[in-house]
Amino acid sequence: MSEKTKIGVAGANGRMGRRLIEAAHISQFTELGAALVRNNSPLVGQDAGEVAGIGRIGVPVVDSFTKAVTDFDILVDFTSIEATMQHLELCREHQRGIVIGTTGLSEHQKALLNEAANEIPIVFAPNMSIGVNVLLQVVEQVTRLLGEGYDCEIIETHHRHKVDAPSGTALRLGEMVAKARKQNLERVAIYGREGIIGERNQDTIGFSTVRGGDVVGEHTVLFAGIGERIEITHKASSRMTFAKGAVRAAAWLKGKPAGLYDMTHVMGLTSID
Repeated sequence: MSEKTKIGVAGANGRMGRRLIEAAHISQFTELGAALVRNNSPLVGQDAGEVAGIGRIGVPVVDSFTKAVTDFDILVDFTSIEATMQHLELCREHQRGIVIGTTGLSEHQKALLNEAANEIPIVFAPNMSIGVNVLLQVVEQVTRLLGEGYDCEIIETHHRHKVDAPSGTALRLGEMVAKARKQNLERVAIYGREGIIGERNQDTIGFSTVRGGDVVGEHTVLFAGIGERIEITHKASSRMTFAKGAVRAAAWLKGKPAGLYDMTHVMGLTSID
């Protein structure tokens, strides 16, 4: 059996960070190498397993990337946009791969990802769930099979703490529909409706955003025709689904050449050649 991939978890005390610690610890292909928190956090020195609620695992929480960088092969980051971009530059400087699940990046920030990918391997995806990435493939195929005559609406629901809207996953679903229709999503997307808006343009792709409570994440793609409709839905009931996907991505990324990858590469749906 090959050596396990050592994972560094950024934002170890966050909702996703705690689940990433657990996922890295229980996977047969990985182990937790480092758990990172912000500078001067009161959690520094505590056992990462205890922070995650899984018991002691012998990895102390640290607040210094440079001190921890020799303890991991791949960094997994689901933090904030600013923190993620800082971690990206540090990984670039120290030649470490990075798995990024942070959403809401601007076009400029995505360009910086592409630039960094010339030097280090990066997995960047709006959603690390294996189920959601299967959904993306299914939605593209269904769009092609249906052809014309169906209106498309994308509805997403998340917890009250999510800061970007629509979700990165909803936008990616829209991109898959637009791709199958040979459209440019920026030109056909409609983000919410209000007032006297007139008759719906069949070429548009509508987005509806719901925020509330502790909903982990739900996405529905609705194709409405005359006399029938098709609804394809994915519901996440635990953040572990994203954590397990990210850990799988980290294990896959180790040893890969510099480049910008996504979950289709991780799942073997797209060649890295």
